[in-house]
Amino acid sequence: MTTTFTTPTDAWPAAPRLAGWVAVAVAVTIWAGFALSIRAIGASALAPADVALIRFGLPVLILAPWLASRLPALRRVRPLDAALVALGAGLPFFFTASWGGGLTSAAHVGALIAGTTPLSVALLAFRIDRTAVSRARGRALALILGGVALLVAGQGALDGAALGGAGLLLGASLMWGAYTLGLRRAGLDPIGCTLLLCLPSLAALAAMIATGMVETRIMTVPFAEILPFLVVQGLGVGVLASLAYAAAIARLGPATCAAVGSLAPALAALGAVPLLGESLTPMIFAGIAIVTLGVFRAARS
Repeated sequence: MTTTFTTPTDAWPAAPRLAGWVAVAVAVTIWAGFALSIRAIGASALAPADVALIRFGLPVLILAPWLASRLPALRRVRPLDAALVALGAGLPFFFTASWGGGLTSAAHVGALIAGTTPLSVALLAFRIDRTAVSRARGRALALILGGVALLVAGQGALDGAALGGAGLLLGASLMWGAYTLGLRRAGLDPIGCTLLLCLPSLAALAAMIATGMVETRIMTVPFAEILPFLVVQGLGVGVLASLAYAAAIARLGPATCAAVGSLAPALAALGAVPLLGESLTPMIFAGIAIVTLGVFRAARS
């Protein structure tokens, strides 16, 4: 029998809510690695489709033993909710984020996707579920967006290509907001949510590779260069973060999880210094501090 999660409220026992905070912390830490790995695709011999194959193929391979038991629940998911999950964080999101990341920086990937997702969730929740934003949460969102603006400005002036990349990343943020809402609406357990995300994406990607729509070089790249993407994209983002984020949303709700997810830009910006040689400025540090304060206030609200 598939486990479904109910709407979290203040009546939830402390232990499940604590588990939600632990789960979202795990997801945010892994997402910081996602931002770095998206930026690293351009310096890799792998094609974006190869990394997407790792991202969606490895979770399906690992979770295949649980597929049969989740099929009845997957069939009951409404088409709109399935689309929010499968498209919001699936192949369209991956290609949009990787294209935008190739035109900007790791800090931009984190800031413009995870950093603006709370606003995307608020907008989509109002549009789809007519959920209003409280004044306290609105002030917290304003702080987060102000910090994100400083993170972006701290990277220096954006040229024409980088501006286009920033637009793509904002589009990816809107997709991720749809995914965040879809996870709650689908009513699946974390394994079911991960399969709902990865199975359609893997099928679509396989068809694109078979018809020559996308380039693949994975068979000619040394395994040592593939391994970091297997760890970060396949196992980390594809399995651990997907399971953790679905569990966190069930316990804390999509708005809180999206707000806490805004900490990913700070971690990505810090990690980009030793790993990718990107620099940090006082403005970026200020942005990190403001985003952190906004996340704290959003969580309290």
